[in-house]
Amino acid sequence: MNLLEELRTLDPKQPGNWPWPIKIGAFVLAFLAIQVAAFFLLWQGQNDAIEAGRIEVDKQKAAFLEKKKLAVNLEAYKQQRAEIEQSFGALLKQLPNKSEMDALLIDINQAGLGRGLAFELFKPSQTENFTEFYAELPVNLKVTGNYHDLGAFASDVAKMPRIVLLTDLKVDPPSKEGTLSLEAVAKTYRYLDEEEIAKQRKAAKDKAASKAKGAKK
Repeated sequence: MNLLEELRTLDPKQPGNWPWPIKIGAFVLAFLAIQVAAFFLLWQGQNDAIEAGRIEVDKQKAAFLEKKKLAVNLEAYKQQRAEIEQSFGALLKQLPNKSEMDALLIDINQAGLGRGLAFELFKPSQTENFTEFYAELPVNLKVTGNYHDLGAFASDVAKMPRIVLLTDLKVDPPSKEGTLSLEAVAKTYRYLDEEEIAKQRKAAKDKAASKAKGAKK
């Protein structure tokens, strides 16, 4: 009798009467079936929980190391912030406020007169160009004088404690008297007061909202 015929003649209700090789094989199969069932019913969930826990531990560890790094460099960050605030304050002092603009324009005019130059044009713009924190006021000017005095005037303007930039420079050929004419745009800057800053931020926000609304259409 071969193995297949022996399996057919087995009585499933009386496994105690099965031959020992078949008993062992059945035991092994039952054990494997229990292991597979346990894996899917119990161990798989536990493995997933362990893996999720490991990932969370790695995240917490990374967060801890980042916070530790910030804590170690906290004093350096504080010092850097203080230096930035100090530098910003120094730059801010180079920008006049609204009430000081007239005095700055007078200083530019006096710088030219002090060098013996004659002003043919000194015309501040009627409108300012606004950004979020400062306003730019262009001043169209035209002065005449000799080469060295014009150069000295440009140098004096550059050395002013307030920021003044000479742009769009144009020098005409010398006249019969040997004098030169210099045309330029002197750009002066002032910082905005709190009300003006709030107004500029609101305008920028409204512009961005309008742009986003237009993009949706």
